[in-house]
Amino acid sequence: MIRSTKGLRALALAGAASVLLAACSTTSSSTDDPSSSASSTTKADPAASCEAPSSPGQDALRIGTILPNTGTLAYLAPPAEAGVGLAVEDINAAGGVLGQDVTIDPATDSGDSNDLTVSSAAATQLIDAKVPVAIGAESSSVTLNVIDQLTAACIVEISPANTATSLSGYSSYYFRTAPPDSVQGSALGTQIVNDGRANVAFLVFNDTYGTGLRDSVQESIEASGGTVVYGASGEGQEFPPGQTTFSSEVTAALATNPDAIVILAFDETKSIVPELISQGADISTVYMSDGNTADYSEDFDPGTLAGAQGTIPGAFPSTDLQSRFAEYYQRTAGSALADYSYAQESYDAVILAALAAVKGGGTDSGTIQANMAAVSGADEGTECTTFAECVTAIEAGDDIHYTGPSGIGAFDDQNDPSSAFIGIYKFDDNNVPVYQTAVEGQVE
Repeated sequence: MIRSTKGLRALALAGAASVLLAACSTTSSSTDDPSSSASSTTKADPAASCEAPSSPGQDALRIGTILPNTGTLAYLAPPAEAGVGLAVEDINAAGGVLGQDVTIDPATDSGDSNDLTVSSAAATQLIDAKVPVAIGAESSSVTLNVIDQLTAACIVEISPANTATSLSGYSSYYFRTAPPDSVQGSALGTQIVNDGRANVAFLVFNDTYGTGLRDSVQESIEASGGTVVYGASGEGQEFPPGQTTFSSEVTAALATNPDAIVILAFDETKSIVPELISQGADISTVYMSDGNTADYSEDFDPGTLAGAQGTIPGAFPSTDLQSRFAEYYQRTAGSALADYSYAQESYDAVILAALAAVKGGGTDSGTIQANMAAVSGADEGTECTTFAECVTAIEAGDDIHYTGPSGIGAFDDQNDPSSAFIGIYKFDDNNVPVYQTAVEGQVE
């Protein structure tokens, strides 16, 4: 059980299970990626001219996707596709939306932040197709590249994986079913301090995901009496994305005698860990985040990461739901589903959009946008856990509170989930992160 601080309360979940989980929001740019600590609320809403029509649209609901089928984040597409596809099947099995089946069309490739022309082209394709809803992107940097395009075209964009704090309240037409990094940062900082570690070194790359998450973790550590001895905000000790050698950074960090080392990076982690080992660091004192809490069984010798810990936003899927995601993906894609990262958040994104259409009596984007918060429970109402149950309550004239498998709270006034779970993982002897427990964080 993890003792809570700074608004987090520990929640012990039954049974530790081995999973193959990986990164969340990503980039290699210092200006367009996850978790910027800068506020975006002063920026004009790209969707300012959008509004619900006087006569709601009655066409069959089409869900577009913008997911990473290529690039460094391609491993995140299968669980998202499983979540989206299974949600659509469940909706259609319950009678569809306003009596018509929902379809996924078009499914576009977001690529990654190394080539943002891919996501720009995908956004254009979605706009040309006139979809009311787009699920994605997985990477916050990719979303920051396309959000103006999509929301200015009055498309409701719902990301199941974005965590950049700079996206909070970015547009009235942008929602996410993953929590901002302020929640993960607090959870990670709390875990470090509760492990009895007081002097913390950061090895963090210089992009907004890394520095934004570092700032949140640092705030949590310092509020609990800990000290950041290397890599603190404002010290200029970050390294550039894509760097491959880390001798000087590791030497400088270890010279401060830290009792915890936090690595906030993506593929750079595969070079940082061997350097830490070569310089005698105790890997059991290493902590990671969703950007690198991944399966390294094919990258390192057995036991390399044993005892290291990491966090991944999102509730842990039940065995039954894992089976349903896996069965869907095997049946539709013809291959095994090895990862469940953000599958539940993708599922809930689709269900919420469909329920918003039902509640508003229309499948156009304006009607869906206007009802997203209400069906998520912003107005409280009857709690329901499936699309079919929620539709029954809506048809009875009730306000509803959809509580799906992701476990998120109702959307707040920034279109963020008002609460969400952060999973705590520990690496086993096979260098695979094994689920331990979770904390539920409130989004401030």
